[in-house]
Amino acid sequence: MSTTMDDRKQSSAPPLSLASKKVVVVGGKTGIGLGIARAAYAAGASVTVASRRITSAEERPDLTNFDQVTLDICDEAAVKDAFDSIGSFDHLAVTAGPDLGSWGTFMDDDMRGVRSYIENKFLGSWACARYAAPYLRAGGSITFLTGGLAARSKRGFSAVTSAFVAVEALSGSLALELAPTRVNTIRPGYVETDLWRVMSESERAALRAKVRESFPAQHVGTAEDIGHAALFLMTNPYVTGTVIEVSGGENLVPSVF
Repeated sequence: MSTTMDDRKQSSAPPLSLASKKVVVVGGKTGIGLGIARAAYAAGASVTVASRRITSAEERPDLTNFDQVTLDICDEAAVKDAFDSIGSFDHLAVTAGPDLGSWGTFMDDDMRGVRSYIENKFLGSWACARYAAPYLRAGGSITFLTGGLAARSKRGFSAVTSAFVAVEALSGSLALELAPTRVNTIRPGYVETDLWRVMSESERAALRAKVRESFPAQHVGTAEDIGHAALFLMTNPYVTGTVIEVSGGENLVPSVF
């Protein structure tokens, strides 16, 4: 069967363009959040990054393309105030979360670490979606961020796994509750960011080598890789209620951690 030019135009994928759109990235000044903010800006969006404090141009000249707003995801009132001040916008990405190693373990003397992590990651994501939703324009979207532990549990990471699974479940629920606003989750694998600064450079180099050797993609994940996935979710009108794994095939092979 022959294909006409009109057929090709109708069946072509949506362009990864955010021209004239406004994107808010919670946690958008570092790591994966910064990768998403940069990708959105490069795609033509005006971008607001939300974090606990405003950073001066002298401190971070790389942030001058973005607007900034203060937002602490652990403080519900602060989250509400932040979105009230932002006003109408098109797409939200929630990437903020606790630092690596900040969670507790199942049999700790008390549950402070576990409670703090779950409240920060899960209820923080919930609050951002809750107070952003009234301001999302038609055709808008919300994108959450989890990680490979949602699919593959590891000893000592019960709080992280539980929080990630809860966020992914929330994503599906909100795809129904907030429809037609689209709600999705990105589940990244190993991504080279400052999140791993708790390791020495030699340890990080060894880990990168293991990733290249063992992951099917033979590629070390970058914040730019996750930014590209976020653009897809923001611009494709037929994707909602899903979890996109961007991991280089990490969950197909034995763990390198």
